[in-house]
Amino acid sequence: MTSQTSPSASAAVPDAATAGSATPASSALRGIVLMLSAVFVFAGMDATGKHLFALYPVPVVAAARYLGNLLVLTALMAPRHGWALVKTQRTGLVWVRALSLAAATLLMGWALQRMPLPETVAIIFLAPFGVLLLAGPVLGETVGVAGWLAAAAGFAGVLLIVRPGGGLDVLGVAFAFAAAAVSVAYNMLSRVLARTETTMALLFHTALAGTVVFGAMLPWTLPTVLSGPAPLPFDTLLLCGIGAAALLGHALFTSAFRAAPASLLAPVNYMHLVWAGAFGWLAFGHVPEALSLLGIAIIAAAGAGIALKTHLGRGRRPA
Repeated sequence: MTSQTSPSASAAVPDAATAGSATPASSALRGIVLMLSAVFVFAGMDATGKHLFALYPVPVVAAARYLGNLLVLTALMAPRHGWALVKTQRTGLVWVRALSLAAATLLMGWALQRMPLPETVAIIFLAPFGVLLLAGPVLGETVGVAGWLAAAAGFAGVLLIVRPGGGLDVLGVAFAFAAAAVSVAYNMLSRVLARTETTMALLFHTALAGTVVFGAMLPWTLPTVLSGPAPLPFDTLLLCGIGAAALLGHALFTSAFRAAPASLLAPVNYMHLVWAGAFGWLAFGHVPEALSLLGIAIIAAAGAGIALKTHLGRGRRPA
């Protein structure tokens, strides 16, 4: 499940008034702790999704996730935010972004049905490198030599994971690559829309779009669940709670950006790969092969390295 499709995930876009570079040490530490907590929740959702996808059709699980997210979000935020929860400036782009995440969720679900958790998440983490390379021609941002080297290293890491003879399902790999590609679009739109849209509105429309998309698939997918044995109480609990978990993860993620600057938090996001590996071992008894572990480590190091370089570079800017 695409819980967080980029340093992100899959994730809420902080409002414009985020912490600056002169963040106090206590606030920076709070932001790091919140980000570590957020990616732990997201990795747990990925593991939960993998378990459920093995038992139920992906659209059914995704519908439960998005509907639960929508209901909890509306119940908690509508009394406080009112119409602002729904109001957007660029509704068309907001929905394209939301539908991109829904597509990434579907594709990652299909990938997780066929592949181990750590390898799948690692391939999805190609998306930040895609955003990095497209930021120049699309957003007019400077990439630089370090950015190109990081992207090349990230791609090399993925090649180690999907190498011939690695034992990964070919169709699952294709679904994971497709999910990463769609996630690039989602994250690019997130950066564009962060200038005009509120976090709450983006969260609401993301949950609403996913509910509509996967709800429309239920007439074709739900009968297979209803005709089979009743879900175990534990699985029912997971299906009911996965939407609330998504909202909790996004709330922690957004709170982290309010406490510390994005450039400081970006490297911490790559702990998602560590948590995914831990959940893959604890829940499914899977330990990646040595070359796959090396590939995952290269992806994490390349992504965290370029993010850390960005943070240090901003810290040296004159006031």
